[in-house]
Amino acid sequence: MTDVTGAPVATADVLHTLFRSEQGGHEQVVLCQDRASGLKAVIALHSTALGPALGGTRFYPYASEEEAVADALNLSRGMSYKNAMAGLDHGGGKAVIIGDPEQIKSDELLLAYGRFVASLGGRYVTACDVGTYVADMDVVARECRWTTGRSPENGGAGDSSVLTAFGVFQGMRASAQHLWGDPSLRGRKVGIAGVGKVGHHLVEHLLRDGASVVITDVRDESVLRITERHPEVAVAADTDALIRSEGLDVYAPCALGGALNDDSVPVMTAKVVCGAANNQLSHPGVEKDLADRGILYAPDYVVNAGGVIQVADELHGFDFERCRAKAAKIFDTTLSIFARAKDDGIPPAAAADRIAEQRISEARLR
Repeated sequence: MTDVTGAPVATADVLHTLFRSEQGGHEQVVLCQDRASGLKAVIALHSTALGPALGGTRFYPYASEEEAVADALNLSRGMSYKNAMAGLDHGGGKAVIIGDPEQIKSDELLLAYGRFVASLGGRYVTACDVGTYVADMDVVARECRWTTGRSPENGGAGDSSVLTAFGVFQGMRASAQHLWGDPSLRGRKVGIAGVGKVGHHLVEHLLRDGASVVITDVRDESVLRITERHPEVAVAADTDALIRSEGLDVYAPCALGGALNDDSVPVMTAKVVCGAANNQLSHPGVEKDLADRGILYAPDYVVNAGGVIQVADELHGFDFERCRAKAAKIFDTTLSIFARAKDDGIPPAAAADRIAEQRISEARLR
């Protein structure tokens, strides 16, 4: 049995992560089922030390319920760290709906899901993720007031991928500043794996900054959307070809997790990894493999926090410019992580974890 990153999963591992992991385990996991609509979902709350858990809803055709639970646990822990590093007064949570959204998604299913989220009484605030969109959150919100990522017509902030891409771009600029002494990506070759929700916005930022861009995506229509507008953008056959591209300066994983693994890291040509995907490190130790190869890794949950900054702001009356200013600070946060990593003699991922854990720990003591 494997999870969506390709890593093996066992029931014992899921229970260990839930109750006894070295990260302190999870506060609560809720299994949800509504037979009438076909809903099967998992809501995982990793921590509410900083405030109500905030994280998106992933709609994905998992091969097993165990995989879905494992993914919810991993993603919710990542949200605790992401929200802490973004300076938000929110803990970490995540939900997954099991099934192919193109086959089973319906208003009835989303409404049933909204009722389950509402039953948590505000301990969990949901939003969009892979397989869910603004229109879906509008439906969920009909049953649950703890819903963000709604449309502007329904009092929401709209598509959070805009600021997610902006934040990743700031992380890239910080990486360039740290490694090459100049935040500009002009003249740099950047490879993007996944040009869907976030990736296509990232392409625009990079082209405006003067970068050379090469892309790949499992969906031909996503690639075509980019190349029709920007014929200068190159296309790689697949992710394996992309990461081996000659002269690649930056690799941006912007699809599902597990992109950095025992197979991909040894053959990467890029000197920087900075992308929007969650849980890019397939297992503990990959961050050291990257460092040993001289590859600078910008921690995923730090640089992709623009979206959660936006949906958190929606709870208080959304202001785009205020959110953009907060997301711009990802540049400084990323630089501070690189500095901490150098001072402590550890990889950037470990440095980011230490900073996030300190903030969460201090909140628990209050």
